[in-house]
Amino acid sequence: MNKILSFLSILVFIISNNACFQGEKISSVFLDYDRSVLQAAYAASRLEDALADSGYDLAQNATEGAFIIRIMVDTAGFPDEAYSIEKGRKDLVIQGGDERGMIYGCLSVCEDLSNGIRLNNIESGKEQPYYPLRAIKHNTSWDSYRPSSALDQHYETLRDLNYWKAFLDMMADNRFNSLGIFNLHPFVYMIKPVNFPEASPFDDKEMEEWKEFHHELLHLAAERAIDTYIFPFNIFVSEEFSKANNVAPVNFYPHYYCAGDTSEIVRRYTRECVTQVLKEYPELTGIGFTLGEGMAGMSPQQREEWMFDTYIEGMRQAGRKVKLVHRIPFSSTTESLGATSVELERLTRKAIEKEAGLDFIVGPVWADLKYNWSHAHSTPKLVKVHGGKMYDTFYNPEPEGYKITYTARNEDFFALRWGVPDFIRSHIAHNSHSYNGGYFIGSETYIPALDYFTPENIEVNWNYAFERQWLFYKLWGRLLYDPETGDDVFEAEFVRRYGDAGLNLLKGFSLASSTQLRIASLYDCGWDFTLYSEGLMALTGDSTRYISVDRLISQPPLDPDYVSVKGYVETLHNGGSFGDNRVIPPELAEVLRNDCEKALTLVEDIEAGENNALMYEISDIKAWAYLGLHLAAKLDGAVALELFRTKGGEENKEKAVRDLGKALDYWDELIGITRPIYRDMPLTHYNGSSHDRNDNNLFHWERLRKEVAQDIKLAQEAVPTE
Repeated sequence: MNKILSFLSILVFIISNNACFQGEKISSVFLDYDRSVLQAAYAASRLEDALADSGYDLAQNATEGAFIIRIMVDTAGFPDEAYSIEKGRKDLVIQGGDERGMIYGCLSVCEDLSNGIRLNNIESGKEQPYYPLRAIKHNTSWDSYRPSSALDQHYETLRDLNYWKAFLDMMADNRFNSLGIFNLHPFVYMIKPVNFPEASPFDDKEMEEWKEFHHELLHLAAERAIDTYIFPFNIFVSEEFSKANNVAPVNFYPHYYCAGDTSEIVRRYTRECVTQVLKEYPELTGIGFTLGEGMAGMSPQQREEWMFDTYIEGMRQAGRKVKLVHRIPFSSTTESLGATSVELERLTRKAIEKEAGLDFIVGPVWADLKYNWSHAHSTPKLVKVHGGKMYDTFYNPEPEGYKITYTARNEDFFALRWGVPDFIRSHIAHNSHSYNGGYFIGSETYIPALDYFTPENIEVNWNYAFERQWLFYKLWGRLLYDPETGDDVFEAEFVRRYGDAGLNLLKGFSLASSTQLRIASLYDCGWDFTLYSEGLMALTGDSTRYISVDRLISQPPLDPDYVSVKGYVETLHNGGSFGDNRVIPPELAEVLRNDCEKALTLVEDIEAGENNALMYEISDIKAWAYLGLHLAAKLDGAVALELFRTKGGEENKEKAVRDLGKALDYWDELIGITRPIYRDMPLTHYNGSSHDRNDNNLFHWERLRKEVAQDIKLAQEAVPTE
């Protein structure tokens, strides 16, 4: 809901909070709700905490003089997930179209209270969801998709239910309604297969602990009205099952690119695991399909048939309703990593429509695609999906029984905080068709659990990594729920956290962290490690390296409106020109400079004092800004270098050396900001084959300085090519 009070009004309430409290004649507050409803009890508990924090006493009954907050569901009066807040003289009525909407209404009041608004001044309003699916993609460190210390390090944190309670609270606060949990083979962590006990790697005590963990996790989600999905990869089993039955010899962790084993025992094992999990975990909402890894050697038709014979049949035999996410396969060949095709889309659409017609599948089926492959934080335009081009098969003609959703992957920034609200609004505007159902937001190669960024000598007020990126989640969640949510909502959160010092931080992030979007739009990328923007790194052979000036010159852009350095110089050399909508390197460099310099100006006078949380916010804005200034100078140097190589001119060479020297200076500023406050951080990456573990792939901007400096030497030694 777009808050009724303006941002300036909120500031007035915060500043004059004591005066407002003294003038208020509310002696106590009674919460009237159905205590037998799990979600109502949760919503009330959040309100109780917010009221107590605001200095209100809680009444045990509706005594005379008590202010009453009535919490209820009205399925006839409101759509699902919608809510209204109606303010009376001595009461406040919060109504939801369902339990989820009821929770959102209560959390809206909690937000007002946290912003210093007193109960007498909360105004009536209502809100309803824009997208029906607003999900988070979350991987685990057990049976992780890739073997790496960067993922292993989260194991203990992810087994701690306190982490999940905090994460699920964050999801509810930000209106995310679904959680997808991804790993290669989740089943043996949730059940001991009745007919295949040899598949379990755990003794009875360990298995019981895993079951208690998963039941409580799913209960916490249900309490917050959050749907839960497990996303296995295919075709994978446990190592114990493989060795006991002499099948699927490499279809288990830590392998992930391997041939599909479709033997009858593997089919039966998979089918029975699906059925048993759904029966033992009635709290589990649904299952997501992943058709790719572990299925090499199979045609697209064979892969779909496998899913029907195992997962779909297992769902049917569970005898209950299940929700389904059918991730669109990306390989039209028998290879693990193939390419998209119209034929693949037609085959997949037919399979999804068949699934949508099954009476035990709760619709709509979510037909999920990766937005711009693994790098959604680039251009808001859909340029490609995993495997290449997306054709119009899935929405032409208009689908019935399913909705297209997009996974907006973030493989580009793990350390630095990010927040560009207008980018997300533009993303939504580009995908506001009747056939769009929503988004999954998350990463494959980053788990937001353990804070492995902050040095031990710096005391901070958060416990988990996702809490550092609070703005990222708040922007995506609230705008997916209501794209018209104004910046005042996010600005108010900065002020709540940091007082007047937070006034310019949203604008600072909007300007500075747009650097990320421009890097990923300029540099064409595909799978995870083809780009890591906050480090200006991309895959080279068997290791991730800094993007040299030569690579920047030659790499084509992802966004078709962008022009590469090579394309720009070639066009100039041949006497050509560019249309008004094209983004040419000199103009991009100027935009980067203007935005980043403005961002630095906005935060230059903010004094963090001993507030380390505020210090990090300011420092991350500065880090993005200097990375953007580095890229701007690098682009200028790249153009001059390519001009020198194309047509000579010592002035071009001198300019290239000078600009690349400036780029190094900006990189040194970036190092100076981040070195004291960021550890060397492990990146999820492998060297060599898919089962090799790389435990020492550490990243820090300082580690790349020699490669950044190498650009200057390259320019100094350049010679004309003609």
